[in-house]
Amino acid sequence: MTGYARAQGSDDRRRWVWEARSVNGRNLEIRCRVPPGFDRLENPARVAVGGRMKRGNVSLTLTITSERNAKPLTINRTLLAELATLVDEVRRTTGAAAPSADGLLRVRGVIEEEDTGEETEQALALLDRELQATLDETLKALVASRAAEGKALARVIDGHVAEIEGLCARATERALAQIGTVRARFETQLAELLGRVPALSEERFAQEVALLVGKADVREELDRLSAHIAQARSLLADARADNPVGRKFDFLCQEFNREANTLCSKSADIELTRIGIDLKGAVERMREQVQNVE
Repeated sequence: MTGYARAQGSDDRRRWVWEARSVNGRNLEIRCRVPPGFDRLENPARVAVGGRMKRGNVSLTLTITSERNAKPLTINRTLLAELATLVDEVRRTTGAAAPSADGLLRVRGVIEEEDTGEETEQALALLDRELQATLDETLKALVASRAAEGKALARVIDGHVAEIEGLCARATERALAQIGTVRARFETQLAELLGRVPALSEERFAQEVALLVGKADVREELDRLSAHIAQARSLLADARADNPVGRKFDFLCQEFNREANTLCSKSADIELTRIGIDLKGAVERMREQVQNVE
């Protein structure tokens, strides 16, 4: 969800530039900075972003530069006359030296910029439309930038899904061999406990083995993992069709991790446990990339 875009515009009085930056974020957070006097554009800008994006930290900045020459300066003669009267009074009362002319001119309000007239409501409305049009252009470019990253990201996540699928296939093969491992381990433990005591009957022995095998059965977890893999591929297809899937994919990664944890806890075979640990690592790597998905 990272991206950058910039667009500019102008009229006969000013130039402006919109800049938009986007970085990864769990939710949609928008920061908007506009020059003084243009606060009215903040809410429309936020609405425009929300209509195009669902996740990420988005920063918008509007910069406006005046194209007109500096306004002519005038002297506030009324204020200057009042200052002169006060200066004369202070000089006569205290004997202090009179200030120079440039000292008086530095007093705030003595020198003013000539008012060339405020823009009409119609002119301001036209300016707002032009500023929003430039903002739309910026956001389109930002969405395109994020989409380009998304295409590359889809290939990366697809690789993680393929890795998880391969690990699940290995786990399925190893789970079948786990039955023999459980039986052999039970025989060894039983012999150590009973010593010279007569062995269990074949029927009772089979019952105990069946109970242990049932506790170590991971087929249900593997079935759910297969269903999650199918769902992940479906979400990737939706993402390629420009549909937002980030939140769903984030939740799916939690479910992947839950099944991988259960697989490890129920494993009675070292190799199956190793596969489960590798599976957890693959899910975590995919989850980190999913945080970048819209």
